Parts: sequence; structure tokens; C-alpha cells
Amino acid sequence: MEKEKLENLIIDYIDGHLTDGERASLESELARNGEAHQLYEQLKAVMHAMDKSASLEPSAQLKSSFEKALLEEMKGKPRGRQVFFQPTFFQAAAAVALVLSGVAIGFWINETNQQKEEMLALRREVESTKQIMQSMLDNTQSASQRLQGVNVALQMQTADEQVVKALTKAMNEDANSNVRLAALDALSKFQSAPEVRKALIQSLATQKDPIVQIALIQLLVRMKEKEVVKDLERMVEDEQNIKAVKDEAYNGILKLS
Repeated sequence: MEKEKLENLIIDYIDGHLTDGERASLESELARNGEAHQLYEQLKAVMHAMDKSASLEPSAQLKSSFEKALLEEMKGKPRGRQVFFQPTFFQAAAAVALVLSGVAIGFWINETNQQKEEMLALRREVESTKQIMQSMLDNTQSASQRLQGVNVALQMQTADEQVVKALTKAMNEDANSNVRLAALDALSKFQSAPEVRKALIQSLATQKDPIVQIALIQLLVRMKEKEVVKDLERMVEDEQNIKAVKDEAYNGILKLS
């Protein structure tokens, strides 16, 4: 996506002006694209700072100094519009404007620096969380540890490519049905992401765990993924599938057709 178009979409997203479809598409882009997410954080920080600076008002002391300078300038001057065109008046007004600009710029710099520090801290926390999740999922000796790894992923607000791949592998390859089912549940949280939808559809064609098959069929039906109808028909005809799986697949065909 072009950067200018992406910036406009993000700005509208922050302002709440996107449609549901546009919002879902952008959230998917932010979830998988680190550069886009960084741009989002930067724009959000800038827009927040602009909102704050726009509401700034001069302090009582600054107002008093300005009014005092203005009154002194007006003393002894003829009344009328010409007083407002005197050089001293413009100097006083310019001084006030300069001070206010300095206050706003200083506030924006401080706010931006704070936002950057918070963003870096958040990134470090996310990376640490992903490492913990991956370490647990790689523990081949303990199904409970792998299950905890999936639960770590469930606490995440977004899932990048690394997280999606780890959960997909657990769903398709883990030896424990509970871990497979938990991984499917975690992926369902991020089902709006195109890469997650693709992983779920592909899993249906290869999944052999009956518990996961049934849960996967139910999820894809809720997602209204009509392209899986052919896979469901094959599942109904496959003699290796148990009756419960065939029945669920048949019900899915009826709902999606």
C-alpha cells in the first residue's frame, strides 16, 4: 500500500471516519506490517499532541503582561483603529504569539518523546512476550507448558506473522488435542487477518484430529467461508472420518450453501 494512502487511512482511522470494512482491512495491515504499525503510533502521537496544543491558553501572568503592555501603549494615544497599527502593539502581540508558540512546541516535543519511550517499552514487552510464547510452544516434553504458551498468545491484542505461524503449527502438528484446540481458539481471536483466515481454511483440508475438525468447521461456518464447501463435501465422503465429524461437515454445507 502506498505510504500517502496509508497515512490518510490511518488518520481517518484515528478520527473514527472509516467504514467497518476499511477499519478491518487497516487493522489487518497494522497487525502484519511493522512499519505500518510504527507509522500509526507516530501519527497518533502527533495528532494527540496537536489536539493538546490547540487547547493551550496563555497563563494568567502572560495575559496580564500582555494587557499591561497594551494599556501602556494606548495611554495618550488617540482612540480609533490607528492604535492597533502602532509598531509597539505589533511587537507586544508578536511576543505573546512567540511565547505561546514556544509553549505549544515544547509541549509537543515533550509529548512526542514520551510517546516514543512508551512505544519502545511496549515493543520490548511484546517481543519478550513472543519469546516466552515460542519457548513454551517448543517444549516437546510438556503439553501443559505448550498450552500455557498458547494462553500467552491469547492475551495479545494483535498477532504478527511470527505469532500466526507458531499458532498454526501448534494447531496442525501438536500431539496433544487440547493444545491443538487452544491454538485454534487463539487464532480465532485474529480471524479478521487474511493470513489467519488462509491458515484456517488450509488446515481444514489436512486436519485429522476429530475434536479440532469439528471446532474448525464451526468456526469457518461462523466466518461464512463459503469456499470451504468442497472440503466439507470431501469430509462427508471420507470413510476415515468419524460420524460426528461427517455430521458437522454436512450441517456446515447446508449453512454455507
